[in-house]
Amino acid sequence: MKSKRMLTIAIVTALVSALGGSAVSAQVVQDKYTLKVPGGLAFSEFRGYEAWQVVSVSQDGPLFAAILANPVMIEAYRAGVPANGKPFPDGSKMAKIHWNPKKLETFPAATVPGTQHDVDFMVKDSKRFADSGGWGWAAFNYSAASRTFSPGTTADAPPQGNDAKCGLGCHTIVKARDYVFTDYGSR
Repeated sequence: MKSKRMLTIAIVTALVSALGGSAVSAQVVQDKYTLKVPGGLAFSEFRGYEAWQVVSVSQDGPLFAAILANPVMIEAYRAGVPANGKPFPDGSKMAKIHWNPKKLETFPAATVPGTQHDVDFMVKDSKRFADSGGWGWAAFNYSAASRTFSPGTTADAPPQGNDAKCGLGCHTIVKARDYVFTDYGSR
Protein backbone atom coordinates (compact mmCIF):
# COMPACT_ATOMS: atom_id res chain seq x y z
CA MET A 1 0.00 0.00 0.00
CA LYS A 2 2.77 2.40 0.99
CA SER A 3 4.76 1.71 -2.20
CA LYS A 4 1.63 2.27 -4.33
CA ARG A 5 1.05 5.65 -2.64
CA MET A 6 4.72 6.60 -3.15
CA LEU A 7 4.47 5.66 -6.83
CA THR A 8 1.30 7.78 -7.21
CA ILE A 9 3.00 10.73 -5.51
CA ALA A 10 6.05 10.34 -7.75
CA ILE A 11 3.89 10.24 -10.91
CA VAL A 12 1.85 13.28 -9.85
CA THR A 13 5.03 15.18 -8.95
CA ALA A 14 6.57 14.32 -12.34
CA LEU A 15 3.45 15.44 -14.20
CA VAL A 16 3.17 18.70 -12.28
CA SER A 17 6.85 19.40 -12.89
CA ALA A 18 6.60 18.59 -16.60
CA LEU A 19 3.38 20.51 -17.18
CA GLY A 20 4.38 23.40 -14.99
CA GLY A 21 7.69 23.76 -16.81
CA SER A 22 6.05 23.75 -20.24
CA ALA A 23 3.39 26.22 -19.13
CA VAL A 24 6.06 28.60 -17.88
CA SER A 25 8.17 28.29 -21.03
CA ALA A 26 5.12 28.77 -23.28
CA GLN A 27 4.11 31.90 -21.43
CA VAL A 28 6.69 34.50 -22.41
CA VAL A 29 5.27 37.74 -21.08
CA GLN A 30 6.80 41.14 -21.66
CA ASP A 31 7.56 43.17 -18.56
CA LYS A 32 6.07 46.43 -19.79
CA TYR A 33 7.44 48.18 -16.72
CA THR A 34 10.99 47.99 -18.14
CA LEU A 35 10.11 50.25 -21.11
CA LYS A 36 11.17 53.92 -21.30
CA VAL A 37 10.91 56.72 -23.79
CA PRO A 38 14.08 58.73 -24.43
CA GLY A 39 14.31 61.52 -21.91
CA GLY A 40 13.60 59.11 -19.10
CA LEU A 41 9.82 58.78 -18.78
CA ALA A 42 9.26 55.15 -17.91
CA PHE A 43 6.22 52.88 -18.06
CA SER A 44 7.04 51.93 -14.47
CA GLU A 45 6.18 55.45 -13.31
CA PHE A 46 2.55 54.55 -14.03
CA ARG A 47 2.46 51.18 -12.29
CA GLY A 48 -1.13 50.40 -11.28
CA TYR A 49 -2.71 52.77 -13.82
CA GLU A 50 -5.14 50.02 -14.81
CA ALA A 51 -6.98 50.54 -11.49
CA TRP A 52 -7.06 54.36 -11.55
CA GLN A 53 -10.40 56.16 -11.61
CA VAL A 54 -11.97 57.10 -14.94
CA VAL A 55 -11.88 60.84 -15.65
CA SER A 56 -13.75 60.57 -18.93
CA VAL A 57 -14.07 58.66 -22.19
CA SER A 58 -13.47 59.92 -25.71
CA GLN A 59 -13.44 59.01 -29.35
CA ASP A 60 -10.71 60.62 -31.41
CA GLY A 61 -10.95 59.48 -34.99
CA PRO A 62 -11.61 55.76 -35.17
CA LEU A 63 -10.33 54.91 -31.67
CA PHE A 64 -12.15 54.69 -28.34
CA ALA A 65 -10.35 55.89 -25.22
CA ALA A 66 -10.68 55.80 -21.47
CA ILE A 67 -8.85 58.57 -19.65
CA LEU A 68 -7.77 57.56 -16.15
CA ALA A 69 -6.08 59.59 -13.39
CA ASN A 70 -4.22 58.83 -10.20
CA PRO A 71 -5.69 59.97 -6.85
CA VAL A 72 -3.59 63.19 -6.83
CA MET A 73 -5.10 64.30 -10.13
CA ILE A 74 -8.63 63.15 -9.24
CA GLU A 75 -8.49 65.28 -6.09
CA ALA A 76 -7.39 68.30 -8.15
CA TYR A 77 -10.22 67.74 -10.63
CA ARG A 78 -12.72 67.58 -7.76
CA ALA A 79 -11.31 70.89 -6.46
CA GLY A 80 -12.11 72.50 -9.82
CA VAL A 81 -8.78 72.27 -11.66
CA PRO A 82 -8.28 73.25 -14.49
CA ALA A 83 -11.57 75.16 -14.93
CA ASN A 84 -10.71 77.36 -11.92
CA GLY A 85 -7.49 78.50 -13.62
CA LYS A 86 -5.24 76.69 -11.16
CA PRO A 87 -2.59 74.19 -12.27
CA PHE A 88 -2.56 70.52 -11.42
CA PRO A 89 -0.17 69.71 -8.56
CA ASP A 90 3.08 67.88 -9.08
CA GLY A 91 2.49 64.14 -8.91
CA SER A 92 -0.66 64.33 -11.04
CA LYS A 93 -0.73 61.47 -13.56
CA MET A 94 -3.03 60.47 -16.42
CA ALA A 95 -3.28 57.41 -18.62
CA LYS A 96 -5.23 57.32 -21.87
CA ILE A 97 -5.94 53.82 -23.14
CA HIS A 98 -6.98 53.57 -26.79
CA TRP A 99 -8.86 50.63 -28.31
CA ASN A 100 -10.02 49.75 -31.80
CA PRO A 101 -13.83 49.59 -31.69
CA LYS A 102 -15.82 46.46 -32.43
CA LYS A 103 -19.47 45.45 -32.45
CA LEU A 104 -20.58 43.57 -29.37
CA GLU A 105 -21.31 39.99 -30.45
CA THR A 106 -24.25 39.57 -28.07
CA PHE A 107 -25.79 42.98 -28.85
CA PRO A 108 -24.65 44.23 -32.29
CA ALA A 109 -26.22 47.67 -31.78
CA ALA A 110 -23.46 48.36 -29.23
CA THR A 111 -19.93 49.33 -30.22
CA VAL A 112 -17.37 48.47 -27.55
CA PRO A 113 -13.58 48.45 -27.15
CA GLY A 114 -11.89 45.71 -29.17
CA THR A 115 -8.15 45.19 -29.36
CA GLN A 116 -5.99 47.66 -27.50
CA HIS A 117 -4.17 50.14 -29.74
CA ASP A 118 -1.88 52.03 -27.35
CA VAL A 119 -1.58 53.78 -24.01
CA ASP A 120 -0.45 57.36 -23.47
CA PHE A 121 0.78 58.82 -20.19
CA MET A 122 1.19 62.31 -18.69
CA VAL A 123 2.90 63.22 -15.42
CA LYS A 124 3.17 66.63 -13.77
CA ASP A 125 6.68 67.28 -12.47
CA SER A 126 7.47 70.98 -12.80
CA LYS A 127 11.17 70.56 -11.94
CA ARG A 128 11.87 67.60 -14.18
CA PHE A 129 9.86 68.95 -17.12
CA ALA A 130 10.27 72.71 -16.61
CA ASP A 131 10.81 73.27 -20.34
CA SER A 132 7.58 71.50 -21.37
CA GLY A 133 4.97 73.21 -19.21
CA GLY A 134 5.80 71.04 -16.22
CA TRP A 135 4.47 67.90 -17.92
CA GLY A 136 6.16 64.80 -19.26
CA TRP A 137 4.51 62.58 -21.85
CA ALA A 138 4.97 59.06 -23.16
CA ALA A 139 3.17 57.04 -25.81
CA PHE A 140 3.45 53.25 -26.01
CA ASN A 141 2.00 51.32 -28.93
CA TYR A 142 0.43 47.95 -28.28
CA SER A 143 0.76 44.91 -30.52
CA ALA A 144 -2.20 42.61 -29.96
CA ALA A 145 -0.46 39.84 -31.93
CA SER A 146 2.59 39.73 -29.65
CA ARG A 147 0.86 41.24 -26.59
CA THR A 148 3.73 43.71 -26.19
CA PHE A 149 4.22 47.45 -25.92
CA SER A 150 6.84 49.64 -27.61
CA PRO A 151 7.57 53.38 -27.39
CA GLY A 152 5.79 55.54 -29.97
CA THR A 153 7.78 56.88 -32.92
CA THR A 154 7.69 59.69 -35.48
CA ALA A 155 6.04 57.21 -37.90
CA ASP A 156 2.90 57.13 -35.71
CA ALA A 157 -0.26 59.18 -36.29
CA PRO A 158 0.01 61.63 -34.69
CA PRO A 159 3.80 61.48 -34.79
CA GLN A 160 5.43 61.01 -31.40
CA GLY A 161 8.63 62.89 -30.72
CA ASN A 162 9.65 59.70 -28.90
CA ASP A 163 10.79 61.56 -25.82
CA ALA A 164 9.25 62.85 -22.61
CA LYS A 165 8.22 66.07 -24.37
CA CYS A 166 6.35 64.31 -27.19
CA GLY A 167 2.95 65.72 -26.15
CA LEU A 168 3.88 69.37 -25.82
CA GLY A 169 3.19 70.21 -29.47
CA CYS A 170 -0.42 69.03 -29.34
CA HIS A 171 -1.11 70.14 -25.76
CA THR A 172 0.11 73.74 -26.23
CA ILE A 173 -3.36 74.71 -27.50
CA VAL A 174 -4.69 74.01 -23.98
CA LYS A 175 -1.89 75.81 -22.15
CA ALA A 176 -4.51 77.91 -20.28
CA ARG A 177 -5.91 74.61 -18.93
CA ASP A 178 -2.48 73.50 -17.69
CA TYR A 179 -1.97 71.52 -20.91
CA VAL A 180 -4.88 69.15 -20.15
CA PHE A 181 -7.65 68.59 -22.70
CA THR A 182 -9.92 66.32 -20.67
CA ASP A 183 -12.69 67.58 -18.39
CA TYR A 184 -13.71 65.52 -15.40
CA GLY A 185 -16.87 63.69 -16.46
CA SER A 186 -20.01 64.36 -14.43
CA ARG A 187 -21.09 61.54 -12.14
